[in-house]
Amino acid sequence: MTKYQKTAVLGAGVIGASWAALFLASGRDVAVFDPSADAERTVRDYIDRAWPTMIELGLATHDRRGALSFHGAAAEAVAGAEFVQESVPERIAIKHALYAEIEPALADGAIVASSASGLTLSEMQAGWTDPHQFVLGHPFNPPHLIPLVEVMGNEQTAEQAVTGAEEFYRLTGKVTIRVRREVPGHVANRLQAALWREAIHLVKTGVASVEDVDTAVWAGPGLRWAAMGPTMLFHLGAGEGGLAAFCERYSDSFNRWWDDLGVLHLDPALSSDLIEGVERESRAKSQAELASQRDALITAMQKATAPLRNGA
Repeated sequence: MTKYQKTAVLGAGVIGASWAALFLASGRDVAVFDPSADAERTVRDYIDRAWPTMIELGLATHDRRGALSFHGAAAEAVAGAEFVQESVPERIAIKHALYAEIEPALADGAIVASSASGLTLSEMQAGWTDPHQFVLGHPFNPPHLIPLVEVMGNEQTAEQAVTGAEEFYRLTGKVTIRVRREVPGHVANRLQAALWREAIHLVKTGVASVEDVDTAVWAGPGLRWAAMGPTMLFHLGAGEGGLAAFCERYSDSFNRWWDDLGVLHLDPALSSDLIEGVERESRAKSQAELASQRDALITAMQKATAPLRNGA
């Protein structure tokens, strides 16, 4: 019997549908709840589109697929589930109402993880009578394609719920990190926000266009970041002296750059400038065409690098 064989996905938007595809690909059964009348059709269509990519990445096989079911109530979906992934809209009242509905129906020891990116764990815990089996399990979109999951518990969380969530995600092909202190945006979104703030500042101050800033990322450091994180890369950048030599050599430069980084807020006028810039960059391609190009590039990179990472 597969560990965590029975799973539930609550909320069947883009994130929830992607989670459902990944869990099914690992051979696990998935019970889906979403109040939308179109939920079953959209989830099945999403899974059909995602399946060839997951086969290409080795996440799915032609002969391994869990059972998929749809339910009209969240309490029905979670009945008997060993792992529940919650991805309903990020409005605290909606989440609290959902938790109140499912808590009495949960199996003993069931882990519930929230995909929330904007809400904090402590805010969401207020919707539980006993939140000890509730964790943060924040993915990067789309979850079936991007490996990262940020996992977090706190003093109200049972340690076995956190380690159990990490184990479950690894069994489904994910890479986890542990968030050790609550901050808005967790880890990866804050890193994205820091880079984008400076990207916008460079555009606003006339240093470069939207397209050229984007190109500077994907054709430059983005390639390195796909291989290793920034601190490890700088450790390698100084040669035999490692990070100690790098810090000694470049501290003055980095301090000067940090002092000059922009501080700004995204207002309507700035948003309009960015929208015009990205429209020029997209060259009239539709959202679907751009998303397909993104996913194809990510898939190719994942497929090429997986043997190297697995052998590292």
